[in-house]
Amino acid sequence: MESNKIGRRDFVKAGTFAAAGISIVPSHVISGLGHKAPSDKLNIAGIGVGGRGFGNLRELESENIVALCDVDWRYSQRVFDYFPKAKRYKDWRVMYDELGDSFDAVMIATADHTHAIIGAYAITMGKHVYLQKPLTHSVYESRLLTKLAKEYKVATSMGNQGASDDDASITIEWLQSGILGDVKKVEAFTDRPIWPQGLNRPEPGMWVPDYLNWDLFVGPAKMRPYHNLYHPWNWRGWWDFGVGALGDMGCHVLHPVYFGLDLKYPTSLQAISTLLLNDCAPSAQTVKMVFPERKSTVMKKSKQPGVEVIWYDGGLRPMVPAGWPAGKEMNIKGGGVIYHGEKDILVTGSKGSDPWLMSGNVPEVAPTRRRVKISHEMDWVRACKESPETRVPTLSDFAEAGPFNEMVVIGTAAVRLQSLFKELAWDGENMQFTNITDSETIKTVVRDGFEITDGHPTFDKTWTEPISAKAFAEEIISHTYREPWRLPDMPA
Repeated sequence: MESNKIGRRDFVKAGTFAAAGISIVPSHVISGLGHKAPSDKLNIAGIGVGGRGFGNLRELESENIVALCDVDWRYSQRVFDYFPKAKRYKDWRVMYDELGDSFDAVMIATADHTHAIIGAYAITMGKHVYLQKPLTHSVYESRLLTKLAKEYKVATSMGNQGASDDDASITIEWLQSGILGDVKKVEAFTDRPIWPQGLNRPEPGMWVPDYLNWDLFVGPAKMRPYHNLYHPWNWRGWWDFGVGALGDMGCHVLHPVYFGLDLKYPTSLQAISTLLLNDCAPSAQTVKMVFPERKSTVMKKSKQPGVEVIWYDGGLRPMVPAGWPAGKEMNIKGGGVIYHGEKDILVTGSKGSDPWLMSGNVPEVAPTRRRVKISHEMDWVRACKESPETRVPTLSDFAEAGPFNEMVVIGTAAVRLQSLFKELAWDGENMQFTNITDSETIKTVVRDGFEITDGHPTFDKTWTEPISAKAFAEEIISHTYREPWRLPDMPA
């Protein structure tokens, strides 16, 4: 799969500010980065600061917050007021160019579809990157960030803060200790979405507010007319901008599953959902991912059986197992997980919170994972100040978060391909489905055409034209970017 090729200088010249002669400083001319004494402060830039990014920046305020960038200056005004000394930008490309080597690291909390491009160019400049979850919008983008971070030796962290919680580490240690015996089935769920999903694409007709740069918000996605159903925050449910509830909460709920069972790529996937629309994620969905038998270097028994991981959202959740305490809530911190072992059943909330065994046993398992005594964000700062040769990675370093994020976003691909009505075979190494034929086509509903006619509910669905299912799948795996937006090349 080819990357979109364009140099950083060409990328910026092709952008909105071409007339200004902007260029991004190449990493080989950057000085002053690398090891810092723990007492030295990082110079951090924030991108996408009006929402979740504000919380991240407040965790980082012991450092120097030198610049803030957001496409919506009204939404971000309270952040500008909180950090009055920081320079303000709407275009991250301009910010990167103007700041050059005067900043060390970047916190990115934009809409999902811009995560990869903003993070990738920061890495090629030698900047440390804290990137909100989901790490990227597609499988290809996750692979790119994983490889770039390794090549440029920067400190990285995905913003699934539960990864740094003690409960997540305890859950992973219990799983790796073998106290459950073989685990062949895992059921996981979230109570999301709490934003609108299952919507028809809104009709155009709204003026773009003067405080919002809509072109920059859309960025690499296909241009569409502005509507307040997309921004702020509600973009999560629209396929061009977000990846729905699985992409949002899967990075929290499934993190201990992925690392505790030492998973990698699923070999097959299957999904069902409520009405699947072309533009918007469904209101509820279930995804089954099958992982093969595998060898493990971290688990008590090195040969692990195949395991099914079943995901539920939109109000769906697993049935309670036999022996479940009557009246006990399954939803903890936005979700829950049930690990069905041959010897016992482990239950946790989202992020591995409040782990307990159905047997009532309280296991004594020796700690094997590093405990984070500061915040998730400040643990990233700690890593940024260490030299690459001796750095202790964060607990959601891109070397691990990248492959994990591939698992999450390929699950959303299965949802969008469900009308093929078959289990999809996935080749994770090569990032492709292997059993979608050249002759198969796919179409989706553009509008549901729901009306009440003479007291009766009716649907008059508008469908897309049938297109190649293989081409549709490839587009989900590796998005085509709108001109002039381009990703850096994929390292070998």
